[in-house]
Amino acid sequence: MPELPEVETTVRGLAPFLEGQRLTSVITFRPDLRRAFPADLAQRLTGATVTRLSRRAKYGIVSTDRDDHMIFHLGMSGRWRTEGGEAGKHDHLLLETGAGHRLFLHDPRRFGSVDLVAGDPLTLFPAFVTLGPEPLSDAFDAACLARALAGRRAPVKAMLLDQTVVAGLGNIYVCEALNMARIHPAKPAADVSKAKLASLVPAIKDVLTAAIAAGGSTLRDFLSPEGDLGYFAKDWRVYGREGETCECGGTIVRIVQAGRSTFYCPKCQRL
Repeated sequence: MPELPEVETTVRGLAPFLEGQRLTSVITFRPDLRRAFPADLAQRLTGATVTRLSRRAKYGIVSTDRDDHMIFHLGMSGRWRTEGGEAGKHDHLLLETGAGHRLFLHDPRRFGSVDLVAGDPLTLFPAFVTLGPEPLSDAFDAACLARALAGRRAPVKAMLLDQTVVAGLGNIYVCEALNMARIHPAKPAADVSKAKLASLVPAIKDVLTAAIAAGGSTLRDFLSPEGDLGYFAKDWRVYGREGETCECGGTIVRIVQAGRSTFYCPKCQRL
């Protein structure tokens, strides 16, 4: 599933095609993805000018001069195509601009979503209301994380995946950051020391920044809007590397936590 770096890569890739552009046509090719497209999507967006593209957690936001904000989630297999042409089998939404750009939302599994919010989406979109801080923001620091984890006996990995603790983190990048900070993924969150939290926060920021610079990670379906693969996978420290050697010399193992694969090194990530 596309995580924060993949969504950030997508938003940055769409910006040159959409920011400052008038939307001349908005067409849906089916009634729904994971849920129905907004019934008035075409009516409210056609003729509007895109003023800004942004991201919150794993959602992309397309804002217009009408104070309407189209919020998209890529689900498991979604991406935007910017190469134009005609709609393909798995293209479900088309945005056309006055400059002649044709942008398709492509989603074979249809687990993505598109919503439309009038007014400030950060306060009015229900999915945003309970989100924790952005991990790349100044608001996310060791003190903030300590407050969120205080008294919590759930594994630290599970807590980092909790979007109310910190927004946008997913399985790949949590595994990577925990390894970088030398924290066992099954350690109860409240038992992680202040010193370890002080190393975990910059590890999260460093992993996300490097992943964005590499265009994200491609597992099966993700491509940037330009059709490029995400190349951060070649730099994974532990994720997907069961049986390989950690940089500390230990052997990376895989366990299952809450039905999801966790990769870590028992030598340097002691419980």
